[in-house]
Amino acid sequence: MRVATWNVNSVRARLERLTAWLSEARPDVVCLQETKCQDEQFPREPIEELGYQVAHVGQRTYNGVAILARQRIEDVQAGLSDERFDGEARVLSAQVGDLLVCSLYAINGQAVGNARYHDKLAWYEALHAHLARRFPAGEKVLLAGDLNVTRDDLDVHDPRAWHEAILCSTPERQALGRVFELGYRDALREFHPEGRVYTWWDFRTRAFERGNKGLRIDYLLLSPAARATCTAVEVDLDARRGPKPSDHAPVVAELAD
Repeated sequence: MRVATWNVNSVRARLERLTAWLSEARPDVVCLQETKCQDEQFPREPIEELGYQVAHVGQRTYNGVAILARQRIEDVQAGLSDERFDGEARVLSAQVGDLLVCSLYAINGQAVGNARYHDKLAWYEALHAHLARRFPAGEKVLLAGDLNVTRDDLDVHDPRAWHEAILCSTPERQALGRVFELGYRDALREFHPEGRVYTWWDFRTRAFERGNKGLRIDYLLLSPAARATCTAVEVDLDARRGPKPSDHAPVVAELAD
């Protein structure tokens, strides 16, 4: 089974790129983030024509998460069951075969100390509680998405420039670390322990074109049962190349059946 996560940065703006990638990469399960459309605007038909079922929760202009799967998608649930955050379309979970899947899009935070930064830390607390309640540690679980934080300086092209900045601050990294404490494994890091593998590049500074000056903020987190089946994880850099790309690249893992 091939599973993937991709922040597409508007599913309608990137539809041609998304469908081409689905046709070529042939993933079995895909978690999308920043779909940036309401449910009725989601372009289901061209994706379903490629053999995918679709579960989506969205809102106008911002956020939005989806799960695409070649198998039946069951028991779909949106949100964290926390009224502080469930007005934003950031969390979607479902059962796909024997895999419990959650597509996640964390709050960015804007800047350290900003009100949204404090919202982000509180969102992570709510996420931790939701995962502990909803996702049994002994099950095969895939948490996939744009978590808007680097794990450590191995995820940063220039640690000095990003020191304690948004996406790289100690409180954000500690919040992510509490998710790992639940038992989840960072699949990309386990297959690339040296780091320096990035998934996001700033459009404004042409960070991709100017020498892979990126950050790793997109994750495939696996429960121990899922990690035991994982044989490879890579970032699909080709999906970041060419005209009108997303600012993120897909992260793709192979899971043995």
